[in-house]
Amino acid sequence: MLNMKITLQIKLIPDGTQHAALLDTMKVFNDACCFIAEVAHREKCVSKFALQKLTYHAVRAQFGLSAQMAILAVHKVVGAYRRDTSIQCSFKPDGAIAYDQRVLSFKGLEKASILTVEGRMTIPMQMGEYQKVQFGRAHGQADLVLRDGVFYLLLVVDTPAAPAIEPAGFIGVDLGIVRIASDSDGECFDGGPVEKTRARYHKQRQALQSCGSRSATRRLKKISKKESNFRRGM
Repeated sequence: MLNMKITLQIKLIPDGTQHAALLDTMKVFNDACCFIAEVAHREKCVSKFALQKLTYHAVRAQFGLSAQMAILAVHKVVGAYRRDTSIQCSFKPDGAIAYDQRVLSFKGLEKASILTVEGRMTIPMQMGEYQKVQFGRAHGQADLVLRDGVFYLLLVVDTPAAPAIEPAGFIGVDLGIVRIASDSDGECFDGGPVEKTRARYHKQRQALQSCGSRSATRRLKKISKKESNFRRGM
């Protein structure tokens, strides 16, 4: 059976100290990425192993990152340069960090053990029933992201694809204006009621547009939304 990849979004619930540590880790990590990107651009080097050799010790000494975090920073830079090598890459202070199993582990479904610049921290997680069912398929890697001040872990999992549906039969349909549709079973669908509804919406729009008041403008927006939903449902 074929598998498809889906992304699970797991919400982290850090306390104040943990939240600050995660923010600091993101900033330091992405500052390190900017440093590595400058070296890569200057030396015209986008090889993972060569760039790691050029920057590894400097990154650890200057930014205080762990050995694995320094390697992950190199990987992020190399991935960015694969998309475009013509300009020097830069990274936002709150850019995502791609954690692997050496710096991220899980304590069941309730907590995640994450390496930060302040050391490892065990942070509570929150997930829905669907995430709980799919969680066991995770590969032990996740992206730490910050959205509207909230930290999430994004996990990619493999899940079986739904089996293809084999149709038991088929029906032909001709589309028209007076008759909206005529199927191969001989049934016809009259367009009269649809045209009547269109004309009603058109008349309402004209009246509201000629009025021009604020209440008319608000009403016009509601009418437009209703007509749009009607057209989609046709």
